Amino acid sequence: MVNYLIPWLVFIIPIIGALLLPFISRFGNQIRDYTAIGISFLSAIFALLMMPLAFSGETLHHQVSWIPSLNISAGVLADPLSVLLSNVVAWISLSIMVYSLGYMKHEENMTRYWFLMIFFIGSMQLIVISDNFLQLFFGWEGVGLCSYGLISFWNKDKKEDYVGTIGKTAWGIPLAYSPSHAGSKAFLMTRVGDVSFLIGILTLYHFSGTFGFVELANDYSWAVGLAQAGLLVPIAIFIFGGAIGKSAQFPLHEWLPDAMAGPTSVSALIHAATMVNAGVFLVARVGPLFWAASDVVNVTPFFETVAWIGAITAFLAASQAMVSKEIKKVLAYSTVSQIGYMMLALGVAGLTVDFLSGFVSGFFHLTSHAIFKAALFMGAGAIIHETHSKYMNDMGGLRGNMKLTFYAMLIAGGSLAGVPLLSGFWSKDAILAAILQIENSSIMVPLFVIAVVTAIMTAFYTFRMIGMVFFGKPSTHLKKISKAGNHIGDPSRIMFIPYGILALITLAIGLSGPLFEGFLADSLAHHLEHSFNIVIHEHGFSLNPIALGASIGALLIGSVLGYSFYIGRKYDPNNLISNNRSLSKLYNFLENRWYINSLYYIVFINTPLRISNILHSYVETKIFDKISPTTSVIAIYFSNVSHRFDRVVVDGIANGIASVSVIISKFSRKLQTGVAEQYVFAFIMGIIALIIAMNYI
Repeated sequence: MVNYLIPWLVFIIPIIGALLLPFISRFGNQIRDYTAIGISFLSAIFALLMMPLAFSGETLHHQVSWIPSLNISAGVLADPLSVLLSNVVAWISLSIMVYSLGYMKHEENMTRYWFLMIFFIGSMQLIVISDNFLQLFFGWEGVGLCSYGLISFWNKDKKEDYVGTIGKTAWGIPLAYSPSHAGSKAFLMTRVGDVSFLIGILTLYHFSGTFGFVELANDYSWAVGLAQAGLLVPIAIFIFGGAIGKSAQFPLHEWLPDAMAGPTSVSALIHAATMVNAGVFLVARVGPLFWAASDVVNVTPFFETVAWIGAITAFLAASQAMVSKEIKKVLAYSTVSQIGYMMLALGVAGLTVDFLSGFVSGFFHLTSHAIFKAALFMGAGAIIHETHSKYMNDMGGLRGNMKLTFYAMLIAGGSLAGVPLLSGFWSKDAILAAILQIENSSIMVPLFVIAVVTAIMTAFYTFRMIGMVFFGKPSTHLKKISKAGNHIGDPSRIMFIPYGILALITLAIGLSGPLFEGFLADSLAHHLEHSFNIVIHEHGFSLNPIALGASIGALLIGSVLGYSFYIGRKYDPNNLISNNRSLSKLYNFLENRWYINSLYYIVFINTPLRISNILHSYVETKIFDKISPTTSVIAIYFSNVSHRFDRVVVDGIANGIASVSVIISKFSRKLQTGVAEQYVFAFIMGIIALIIAMNYI
């Protein structure tokens, strides 16, 4: 049996630890650094202690009174879904924290860094373990606040810390942003989704009287009320809006590529293990809830929305990853795309008879992606650390100098591309197989096509990245570094070991793919049956031949193209693009981010500023300023009149009242003789008068 205190400690320890860290830092930087690692490790241990619940399929639910007047409790819900994700978050976060010891060495403001990182982990665990929407929302805002601080960590805004190519514009909008700008952008765009999320949960509370997940699953009268009001599907979509913001899904996806302005360790934490997965977790948490309510009203539009948003996002982001020159931005676009894959799977779950298939495939890909993407980000950080450049054009031929990093990124990148016997192959194949279970062909066919095309692009940009970084001849930039006497090699052990281990775990899951998928299916099936009374059909591992063929076909097409251009170097992609007008236009279109980013700046920033300037220049300056002399004369006249009125009338009345008060007080003083008998007589006569008056009323 798992003690009820353990889930509480998973998030309480890092939150309290973060608050204590500024005081601990007074004892020395080394003590501070290792204390931060220790706090993360302790949280991970407690997360591991919950794993028996995942193996048994059981649930631990514990509550304490929080806001009694509103019948709101605080609680933890340790079920297979939350336990599995809690361990993914905890252990990958720990590896990133260890990596930070090397990557952030000699950086300033490390107390702030460790505080934000630990508080971030605690907030994410609060999201995962919470048993109600309100408590979850506190963690939700916690990760949002920390992401702002971490993305803008290098807030001196040096040119070398900018993300994007300085000087490049699209529709006149710059495509390079400082760390502080990127942090603000992430904060504001995710707030849009948070407002949508808050509207959804408050409306749900209005109809249900509770924020609790267990309470909502036990009594679906709230669904009846929402359905009668025509609000069940809209409220589900409003809640999904929060996931769109946090997980950087279309149309709120533009903040995440620019978040690469932060340290690479931050990128690994936010964009692999924690924050972007929060939205996926939210959909995984509420999806079964609304699916179970399908007996009341048709909730298909909600799941269709989730699936289409995921598919569109996956395609958009993958297309941009194919042309990005920065290694971290390739991985950032890849993250957006792969999160889209997860959303697609969770949406598909509600469009099939077998809810479990899409649900498991989405969570499987979440787990798989978190591991290999964290490895890729940390490997990219090591490369940037050694080459002193974030641009892949400044790299090349590094497999000889950074052998260990090359093999680690080859495994992790292969998993991203969907190479057989690696974790990403099984999870992607499971998603494609789930899509094929959709009975409505008008939905199934386009979703399947988009997923396959996205897989082709994924394989292409992965091999493009590997080829540009590790193959070919060393760039001019690298030759300059070598001439300057700087040796390029694998990073220190403290940096390499974390992403080396994650690469090996990716390989291990890949080699045991069917067994791992079967474990997830058994655990989550028990969760769905007992928590939501969802009927689960017979499940077990099986390969869909169409999905398998499409998955391998997509890999071959994408990898062959990537190999031909960037590894084998049979063709020069730059010459091919420059000599073909159509390809050149397409390349610029994708590099300019489909002009979506520029459109947002024009509509929501530049246009309001222009309107404000117009109002200032023409309305205020040419109208109000011209009439201001007349206005001032009138104002002075009325001011004088007001002064006279105040002096004669107001002061006169006040002085008159004061004089009357003085007279009355002198008279009343005479009545106060100090003789008790007179006071008693007056009191009795007053009582008699009151009685007589009451008789006549």
